[in-house]
Amino acid sequence: MKLWRFFKYELPYLTVFLAGYGIVLAVVAADPAARLRGGTALYGLVLLALLWGCFLIRRYVLTMRSAKELRDPDSPSLSLEAALCREALGALEKGHIRTLNEVRSRQNDHYNYIVSWFHEIKTPISVLRLLQQTGLNPKSVDEELSRIEQYVDQALYYAKLDSFNQDYELVNCDLEKIVKELVKGHAKTFISRKVQLRLELAPTIVQSDAKWLAFILNQLLTNSLKYTAVQGEISITLAATPEEKLLILRDNGIGIELKDLPRVFNRGFTGTNGRAYVHSTGMGLYLAQELSRKLGHYITCASEVGRFTEMTVHFPRNHDAYLDVVAPAKP
Repeated sequence: MKLWRFFKYELPYLTVFLAGYGIVLAVVAADPAARLRGGTALYGLVLLALLWGCFLIRRYVLTMRSAKELRDPDSPSLSLEAALCREALGALEKGHIRTLNEVRSRQNDHYNYIVSWFHEIKTPISVLRLLQQTGLNPKSVDEELSRIEQYVDQALYYAKLDSFNQDYELVNCDLEKIVKELVKGHAKTFISRKVQLRLELAPTIVQSDAKWLAFILNQLLTNSLKYTAVQGEISITLAATPEEKLLILRDNGIGIELKDLPRVFNRGFTGTNGRAYVHSTGMGLYLAQELSRKLGHYITCASEVGRFTEMTVHFPRNHDAYLDVVAPAKP
């Protein structure tokens, strides 16, 4: 079977040989001074057949050797087509390996997050069981239930991150209204921790998805409350420039170390604060940033240890968020 396939692909060479021989015969026959004899023509055909046979044997040996060494990038190619095919296959293999590594990385990240999430969710459940045994305190129950709701929402949005394009609706959103609703939802925490709230709001319309945007801002506000001391202060300001609209959330909490600032939005990064003050999955700010980018926004962070942390959500004016969601730019 291999020999037959080999002959099938080598037939063009036979055609070239025979055509060349025919041209030579035609040139000799057309010369009046030359006499072409049948024996001479037959002799030439025999020589051509021998040459053709040696050529085929040589090609067959080289082809079989090349087939055995197909995966060796240093083995010689028998034709330009073979060389180009090998390059194309090599590029496809590299792309496949790269994609496989990315999939494995996402699977590992997903596994690590799920494991971390299970550990996180066990804490408020254990507290609720303890409260049940010692006498329920409504205030404590509310706090633990809020934590459970937060972890469940975080896991839900994380699961939807890869299928974001199927679950969004870009509309005009009133930032002032969203912020006030979020603050209202955290009112008990503000009161119990005696955290002072300063709002500098004005009617501000941005293009976004109200549900996803509320989740993003809730992550930022939850983080501020988590790391702001009792009787601390949190301010939320809406501002605008010719280039963009801004939502600035600032607290006078423990701050973020300078070495941690470049990585606060990395997946699973907890930093010094996450390890020293509260056990954290390191997914809140990552999800907030990823969802912001998908909506055409982005978040920046400025901080100084022991003084403040300031999260700014940027809403560029001259930007079509829909195009980024449907056809994200290549990295």
